[in-house]
Amino acid sequence: MKIRSYIKLSLVGAALLVPLTSCGKKDSGPDKPVVALVMKSLANEFFKTMSEGAEAHQKSNLADYELVVNGISNETDLTAQVNLVEQMVARGVDAIVIAPADSKALVPALKRAADAGIVIVNIDNKLDEAALADTKIKVPFVGPDNRKGAKMVGEAVAAKLTKGDKVAIIEGVPTAFNSIQRREGFKDAMNDAGMEIIGVQSGQWEMEKGNSIAAALLSENPGLKAILAANDSMALGAVSAVKAAGLEGKVLVAGFDNISAIRPMIADGSVLATADQHGDQLAVFGIETALDIIKNKAAPEDRETDVDLITR
Repeated sequence: MKIRSYIKLSLVGAALLVPLTSCGKKDSGPDKPVVALVMKSLANEFFKTMSEGAEAHQKSNLADYELVVNGISNETDLTAQVNLVEQMVARGVDAIVIAPADSKALVPALKRAADAGIVIVNIDNKLDEAALADTKIKVPFVGPDNRKGAKMVGEAVAAKLTKGDKVAIIEGVPTAFNSIQRREGFKDAMNDAGMEIIGVQSGQWEMEKGNSIAAALLSENPGLKAILAANDSMALGAVSAVKAAGLEGKVLVAGFDNISAIRPMIADGSVLATADQHGDQLAVFGIETALDIIKNKAAPEDRETDVDLITR
């Protein structure tokens, strides 16, 4: 019988729980499948929530699978995330459920994983369809319609504004599909309502960058009425900038993700709206899809999950 143990490693600023086996690729037999969850920055509360949800699911299904949870130190460390994928291939996991930091840059590494017989499931940020087509691999996307969610948030903001008001958008990583879709969803709502979009800048998903961009926008555009941020971390930064400028109640802020840190601000009106894509369950949906493919030889198919508008 194969003896399995666990070790906690520190890797690129994130906790990594790795199941150790006696060889690189697991032998066929009674062993439970090993699913690796590869996320973006664990400094982002959204991905902490995602990992906690996945770990709780695995504890409730101990007989069904083993789980490896890992992530990178920041949202843009693509090299580190590629390295994580390659480590999971070397360890012989059965499936990789990944929230890619970039929609194109991770595809070659995932191609190598697929060629090694590993099931790949894409969550959170959709991989580029053209890049996948070039590599001839089928990777199902399990996640919400980010454009639809962002449009709902934008519509809630527009309802509090007057036609012609000036608004700004702080997007995430510009090459990330979910960032693009949220930006376009915000634009859809603002254009439909006749608002003037005075600028779109990237905050790289980070609170500090969101804060500095918001501060500059407020300084350079005295008539600005709203800031729409593509995630709640950047929205938190924007709220701080609004308060520092003495513009509370005069400039609306909206976000996306419904992290716990944003909820008191929704309650007191500092943030008008956000979107909840149920981060605690998003990885679970991806894991369940991967297990279905492994156990039942199911065809890899996309699965749209819920996204809900959250307001006061």
